[in-house]
Amino acid sequence: MAATAGRCMNPRFMDPESMKCTISSSPSSFSSRQSQVQFSNQRHQFCSMSMNGCQSEPRAPIGTIETRTFPLVLTPALAMDCLNSAISEMKSEPPPFDSGIIRLEVPIQQQIEAIDWLHAQKELLPRCFFSGRNPSQFSDRFIDYTNGNNRSPSVEHRLISVAGVGSAVYFRHSHPFSLDDWRSIKRFLSKKCPLIRAYGAIRFDARAEISSEWRSFGSFYFIVPQVELDELEGSSMLATTVAWDTALSWKYGEAITALQSTLQQVSSMVTRLQKEVPYTYILSNNYIPSKVYWDVAVNRSLTMINRKNSPLIKVVLARSTRVVTSTDIDPLAWLACLQVEGGNSYQFCLQPPDAPAFIGNTVCMIHPEQLFHQKGYDICSEALAGTRARGRSEAMDLQIENDLLSSAKDHQEFTIVRECIRRKLEASNLGYAVCVRVSFEAKKAIRKLPRVQHLYAQLTGRLRSEDDEFKVLCSLHPTPAVCGFPTEEARILIAETEMFDRGMYAGPVGWFGGGESEFAVGIRSALVERGLGALIYAGTGIVEGSNSSLEWEELELKTSQSPRLTKAQVAKLEG
Repeated sequence: MAATAGRCMNPRFMDPESMKCTISSSPSSFSSRQSQVQFSNQRHQFCSMSMNGCQSEPRAPIGTIETRTFPLVLTPALAMDCLNSAISEMKSEPPPFDSGIIRLEVPIQQQIEAIDWLHAQKELLPRCFFSGRNPSQFSDRFIDYTNGNNRSPSVEHRLISVAGVGSAVYFRHSHPFSLDDWRSIKRFLSKKCPLIRAYGAIRFDARAEISSEWRSFGSFYFIVPQVELDELEGSSMLATTVAWDTALSWKYGEAITALQSTLQQVSSMVTRLQKEVPYTYILSNNYIPSKVYWDVAVNRSLTMINRKNSPLIKVVLARSTRVVTSTDIDPLAWLACLQVEGGNSYQFCLQPPDAPAFIGNTVCMIHPEQLFHQKGYDICSEALAGTRARGRSEAMDLQIENDLLSSAKDHQEFTIVRECIRRKLEASNLGYAVCVRVSFEAKKAIRKLPRVQHLYAQLTGRLRSEDDEFKVLCSLHPTPAVCGFPTEEARILIAETEMFDRGMYAGPVGWFGGGESEFAVGIRSALVERGLGALIYAGTGIVEGSNSSLEWEELELKTSQSPRLTKAQVAKLEG
């Protein structure tokens, strides 16, 4: 079978109320301790973990980075046959390189939803799922391939979502994400192989102690999947990736064997997930903090904000809801039913071995909050603040919109977010500004969605260097929308006030590619594990003029986007 190859060488406050509440259900139970849900290490059928790329020399070049595209086939089963045959041939002819990464991909004529394919893989771990949003103004992200005989013209299909199992190479550590860690990831990537990507997430605050439920994620966690289904517009693509590095004691033959082991567990039978959530009743739940302690935390924050000569202008306080349900919550089924809410979504599922699934969905509350999207030298980011419900009539909706536009409190919060992002993109770094220019519409805009509306602005810029990607990531995170302003003062107050570990909640979630990367803010997210329920996260900004009861109501508004868990279905994530 002929292949078309593209090569590229080269001290905390305690809440007495929440501490008194124990949440349990048989056979498993949630801990009553302030910050943790005790997710057990359930026995899963694990895919091979391969090697930790963070242990490599970040500046050492990879021997080969390569993508091989095979002829178009009709079904996933035929694509599996093609890949198995090609991998067997590869095993008999090892390349003359001590390190490398090779992707084999087979276009499939039918469009298969990536989340359906991933659900068919049962409990194969690690696994990941990322569903992008509509293309940005400067990137269409189209995938080109021929029909395999090299005689047909190129066909363009937009990449919609990606699902993967196993890890060709993973990147995880307990220390904060560093420049060397970024370089360790980038050494396995190339512009000439754009679909070799590292998908993952970074903790909101790497300096905070990692609690038990987040331990398997480390301070950051990224994987290049071993087996991957790319859902395209009108078609699909099944791919496998093998990576090796003898300097990391992971030889080519071992990598091929591990890939074959994973492929043996992959199913070609894909059944469409129901877009309806099964009824599942809450056995018990609890807010951390409780309403009483929330009032204390908000009022303490306001005291600090209003203190004379205090630099603190805004702080974002979060809430964790611990839920035990009568039946299992399937994280992928949960995400699948959320897809019907709209097309411009950013969804994710990231699950290492021995860990719950970290899932998120941004479509049902607001336009996906994009931390940044970088392609080449172009970069864009977004500012979102202020939350109002939609009106029941056109006149009521307009009245609510005008109230949002004229609200001094919301204007202040929005301006803080927008100006902070602008300054960070223009910030001097190593003697020069990261971006040559940054622009945005000066007039406030309203972003309307089916159930809520927000103040919104998009910012665009031009990087001086593509290598400034890491600087932009570190500079933009955390945004005032999820932390506060100034950043360090807000982060310290959060660390002293909140009684749970945010983990990856409100942290960067997304992917690195050879010449492109995209990260969203990991809000509207939860930790979910079968048999053990979920931890659901929410947050709201506190500024001068904030009222603790009104802020609690804003959390409830975000929560109310879902059917009531107590009497109906588990359906939506909090914000």
